[in-house]
Amino acid sequence: MNKFLKEFKDRGYFYQCTNENELSDLLDKKSISAYIGFDSTASSLHVGSLMQIMCLKLLQNHGHRPIVLLGGGTTRIGDPSGKEETRKILSEKQIEQNIKNIKNVFKIFLKTKNPKLKPIFVNNYEWLGKLNYIKFLREIGRHFTINKMLSFDSVKLRLDREQSLSYMEFNYMILQAYDFLELNKNKNCLMQIGGSDQWGNIVNGVELIKRQSGNQVYGLTTPLITLASGAKMGKTEKGAVWLNKKLLPAYDYWQFWRNIDDRDVIKFLKMFTDISINEIEKVKNNNINNLKILLANKTTEMLHGKKEAINAEKLAKSTFQENSSGENLPSIKIHKDFLDKNIVDLISYVNKSMSKSEIRRLIKSNGVKINNIKVADEKFVLNLELFKDNGFIKLSIGKKKHYKIVN
Repeated sequence: MNKFLKEFKDRGYFYQCTNENELSDLLDKKSISAYIGFDSTASSLHVGSLMQIMCLKLLQNHGHRPIVLLGGGTTRIGDPSGKEETRKILSEKQIEQNIKNIKNVFKIFLKTKNPKLKPIFVNNYEWLGKLNYIKFLREIGRHFTINKMLSFDSVKLRLDREQSLSYMEFNYMILQAYDFLELNKNKNCLMQIGGSDQWGNIVNGVELIKRQSGNQVYGLTTPLITLASGAKMGKTEKGAVWLNKKLLPAYDYWQFWRNIDDRDVIKFLKMFTDISINEIEKVKNNNINNLKILLANKTTEMLHGKKEAINAEKLAKSTFQENSSGENLPSIKIHKDFLDKNIVDLISYVNKSMSKSEIRRLIKSNGVKINNIKVADEKFVLNLELFKDNGFIKLSIGKKKHYKIVN
């Protein structure tokens, strides 16, 4: 098997592939260009997109060139794959700003100095924005049947649930196939990589190119990742885990990986770090907490740099000492009205994923502390005295969650 495909499988990236043996032979013979598309629906990507970025990084490591398609055109439409409702339509100005910001994420993860391997950035609005509708229907639309389009999960699941699917969204798969055609024609792109929910769209592109030009291209998909807890990758009670230090500090990013479920640690070391598979095999039976720190350090180093990763580990160690003041914790500002509210209301505000009944049970089991002192009464009310010594209070919720509360 080709070395790229072997490592792709060993790291847990592989889900499906078109003409796998043929693709393996091709990758052994020459360096190719391959693309992944990212719609620009937010000002940054979050860790839910990290596997796709790691796939592009792996491509580069094996001597192939990544193409990053930023969907200035398709973002204006909305991808129905895996969605239960129509995506909010953004202004053109917002989409362009998002594209600019997202480019910076790739410049952190991908090598940019080697002219033969540095990523090619494309915006599909360049060609989608110029389409002549009648000409497009004649030349491209004739290759798609409604029968087949209705059979793809991205459409079928929405219709089965009797959720509305706009005609605009229904066109998305045709536009994605056309993207692949354009990249094959103008950038000699021979492969598209995407999540498993993109399989139908990718196959459409492979078939469209075959019909239009006779060229052979390939599709490769990755599994959709959820945490062992069942939660969606990249979402926490505090919101998205952004790949952007302006939206999420290095310490919070480090903490996300440090607090990963034990069952996910080895899998995520393979998927989200560049530690070799052989090295991971050697350490996989080490102490689980040491492995979590290794995961947190390596992922944070990749995004924020080695210095930030070291600082985050030091901060975590000092913060989680029993009697630390919490001086270095990221701050959460509360309104002065909270001085008249009880501890349950404060925790509910700080950690929105916890119900008030869960909070009360945690207080009863001595799981809540203010300034390292246990809170025994759920009716405990905040007061200015608590802020007097440090100008803030350290709130501890269980053993792992600590917050610096500023009035």
